[in-house]
Amino acid sequence: MFALVDCNNFYCSCERLFRPDLKRVPVVVLSNNDGCVVARSPEAKALGIEMGVPLFKVRDDIERHGIRVFSSNYTLYGDISSRVMQTLEQFSPRMEIYSIDEAFLDLSDISKLYDYGQKIRTTVKQHVGVPVSIGIAPTKTLAKLANSAAKRFRATRGVVELCDPRRQQRLLAITPASEIWGIGRNLTRALQRRGVKTALELARMEPRRARRLSSVTLERTVRELNGENCIALEEAAPKQQIICSRSFGEKLTDYREVRAAVCEFAARAAEKLRREKLLARMVSVFIRTSPFDGTGAGYNNAATGTLPRPSSDTLEILHLVSRLFDMVWKDGGRYAKAGVMLGDFCSPDNLQLDLFDTGTDHRRNDNLMRAVDSINRDSRGTIRFGGQRPRKDWFMRQEHLSPAYTTKWNCIPVVK
Repeated sequence: MFALVDCNNFYCSCERLFRPDLKRVPVVVLSNNDGCVVARSPEAKALGIEMGVPLFKVRDDIERHGIRVFSSNYTLYGDISSRVMQTLEQFSPRMEIYSIDEAFLDLSDISKLYDYGQKIRTTVKQHVGVPVSIGIAPTKTLAKLANSAAKRFRATRGVVELCDPRRQQRLLAITPASEIWGIGRNLTRALQRRGVKTALELARMEPRRARRLSSVTLERTVRELNGENCIALEEAAPKQQIICSRSFGEKLTDYREVRAAVCEFAARAAEKLRREKLLARMVSVFIRTSPFDGTGAGYNNAATGTLPRPSSDTLEILHLVSRLFDMVWKDGGRYAKAGVMLGDFCSPDNLQLDLFDTGTDHRRNDNLMRAVDSINRDSRGTIRFGGQRPRKDWFMRQEHLSPAYTTKWNCIPVVK
């Protein structure tokens, strides 16, 4: 039995967490460089603001309706996502983090599924402050469908348990096939040409015919819609993050020594990233002292930042790591461990350049990284990187950026 927990309008919900004045106010969040709308609150959706619309096309609507606009604050969203996932872990021995705002839980041993779903929903809201919707069903595909229903129908109170075959049939009958998990535009058109318009009609398709029409993926979808579990829970979701860290043999107190170690971890993490043929947008740095060395409760801190473009370039990653390290460093500590984490991955094939970005510099840097990897592959550490001076053009345009409420001391809201 699967539960899909999905945060409602996640980016907008994060922005509202520390801004109670935004309750019931239309909110939109913009993409990198404040280009397009990538998240909308229910109020903004009701005003007709479309997903992906360029900002300049809706400026009049924003002014007319008082819509609040925010730049993407990945540092805030990443931290809130971590808190949500940590809260969900207590409700299931097995969990798959599907995206920054979604996770599948294994609820096989739970009897009162609807009540348990409400408990999860209440706990996440109480502990983190983010509203979630939950779909519970025998398969992942049906859990996705149940989650959509939980968001669509207010009477469900945010939880839909879809274990009864009769309820499954009723929901499938009113759901277009295009809304089923994994059914894209091209496949939707192919299905419509064969008279398959609803999810119920798709579920009644003979599985082998589905495979002939498209692939084994569509066959699995058909079987899953009929309650046959074909897509297993991936506890270790592939390529979610890369972490490079180490406990020091001796406690380190010198700023330069700890910084050098963190830079070494960053270079190794970037090397792993290139081996996976991935690019990362998110970078985190953490340092900690030991709470058991007799000097008190210990010190543990982390900082997260985002690259101006997804990258696997060690030079770009080191530049950001150096800034993050200075944010978390505290004099007087006896540091026992440090590390670097890379996340929010994408494939180089899916990378979109800015309008005026020719990609020449990036290709030159990619060639440099390949040469460095080739040399270091035979003799690790032959080529090392030093600190780089910051370049102003590395920073994204973020004219509507909210504070890093949860990760910077000077951004913590003051209660009066």
